[in-house]
Amino acid sequence: MSRLTLHTLDTAPEDSRPFVEKAIANNGYLPNLIGVLANAPVALETYLTVSGINARASLSLAEREVVQITAARIHGCDFCVAGHTAIWLKKAGQSAEAVRALHEGAPTGDAKLDAVAAFATAVIARRGAVDDADLQAFLAAGYNQQQALEVVLGISLATLCNFANSLAGTPVNPQLQPYLPGAV
Repeated sequence: MSRLTLHTLDTAPEDSRPFVEKAIANNGYLPNLIGVLANAPVALETYLTVSGINARASLSLAEREVVQITAARIHGCDFCVAGHTAIWLKKAGQSAEAVRALHEGAPTGDAKLDAVAAFATAVIARRGAVDDADLQAFLAAGYNQQQALEVVLGISLATLCNFANSLAGTPVNPQLQPYLPGAV
């Protein structure tokens, strides 16, 4: 059970309702994260706006999902691990084996994706003050300075969601439960 109100379209504050309607239209159901964020219309708007901006990053969908899954794992947010695992498998076309590795913080076998995961892990662990070796390893894997900052952008998005879910104790929607760690 959520510690914060888990809104529906009918109970959401007026300023959150357009965002809730959009989430239902996009997903076919209301993700509980949206129901929780609806408590603060500006938090919900920020989440959706930053999600849209993050989607325009030069990192591929798979690379952006590595950042999201890595951050959610480190932050202990099973809701976000499940949600981004669904995207990883359904939209990014990546393998179950690779996502299981990400769930465990292990190498996926894809050097570029592993470089993103390692860099995201270092950024989170060092709160951005990564060692020169961490940055150089990311750049040596074929990434650039713009993409290093896009990893930070993805982590900022993940932090909003992960921390909101942790604060609320957001239950995982039935639609996402097959994507929880250990279920894939």
